[in-house]
Amino acid sequence: MNPHIDRYPAPDPSPEALAVAPSPDKVQLKDFTRSELDAYLAELGEKKFRGEQIWNWMYVRLASSFDEMTNLSKSLRTTLNEKCSLHRVSPGQMHPSPDGAVKCTFVCTDGAEVESVWIPNEDRNTLCVSSQVGCAIGCTFCQTAKMGLLRNLTVGEIVEQIVHIRRMFPIEKYGRLTNIVMMGMGEPLHNYDNVIKALHVMTSDKGLNLSNRKVTVSTSGLVNRLQTFGHDTNVNLAVSLNATTNAVRSEIMPINRRWPIEVLLETLRNIPLQARRRITFEYVLLGGLTDTLDDADRLAKLVRGIPAKINLIPWNPHPGGEFQRPAPGRVGEFVERLRKKDLNVTVRETRGLDTMAACGQLGKPGLGKRKMGRAVTPPAQDVTGATPVEEAAS
Repeated sequence: MNPHIDRYPAPDPSPEALAVAPSPDKVQLKDFTRSELDAYLAELGEKKFRGEQIWNWMYVRLASSFDEMTNLSKSLRTTLNEKCSLHRVSPGQMHPSPDGAVKCTFVCTDGAEVESVWIPNEDRNTLCVSSQVGCAIGCTFCQTAKMGLLRNLTVGEIVEQIVHIRRMFPIEKYGRLTNIVMMGMGEPLHNYDNVIKALHVMTSDKGLNLSNRKVTVSTSGLVNRLQTFGHDTNVNLAVSLNATTNAVRSEIMPINRRWPIEVLLETLRNIPLQARRRITFEYVLLGGLTDTLDDADRLAKLVRGIPAKINLIPWNPHPGGEFQRPAPGRVGEFVERLRKKDLNVTVRETRGLDTMAACGQLGKPGLGKRKMGRAVTPPAQDVTGATPVEEAAS
């Protein structure tokens, strides 16, 4: 008997939870911040309080249509139906794993697909959220990287992953969604402006009302964005380090060729952190490459002086992956070595491995054209996602 099957109910969302119809030709209200929504409604001749009502319907009551918004005037609902859409994405296939994790596909208005992962636990429910269609960073151990970058997600496409999940996994049956990790498809800080706006919607007490202490953004280390991140939001930060020498990190993470380890760590030492906050260093254990005890010793030295937590991630295999999971017993030895140096260390539980929902397994390779193994220079923000990514040859 699988304890996860008994612990977590299988997903069975109602047809109403899936019945949404995104429109590419209408104004997408979930792309707006609260102030932008008020400004748009003012253009329609509406009072400011209408913005608060619509905001509440979108993010608290999780309305699927304007017709549900019964405290709006009939004329306003008619106008909104004619001019606007509530939906940027629609739910697609769901892939439940026996361990309780569910990979959920969302289809954008242009046909692009992104994936999120619902991860239930006894004391919390976590959603892993995507920020881009594909990824430009090129980490060689990651399935998403094989797609290249197709485009950025809009604010609405990011937050709607959360809205749909709340509708598909109602609190009465599954419990409250408590944690968000932006560790899905894409590099969040590469889509900086849209991600920052989406974070404000997530943590607004009148929006999705998630605690900023329960929202984490993971980055490969875009130094130019990290320099402002701590000033623009107060959510948690996780940095994918994954190697302890520049030679190895540049091999598996081309971004290191632009911002090597010492530059990245110096930037992190200067990030403003609130009291009792720590930076999480994610470290993928690649068998025979990054999992040696010498790596553990170097890792301890690298993070010295930074309020830090170490999250170890045994590599998750995927088609075409050329790495190996750590040998039996190696993870325990690595953990013990770090704990002897008084570091806070956890090992990420592997969930959704059989449905390609685990860390590093999301995405559909073959859609992009970018060659691997080159350092990436992120372009200026482009909200349409149309600007191609610059690539700086190493």
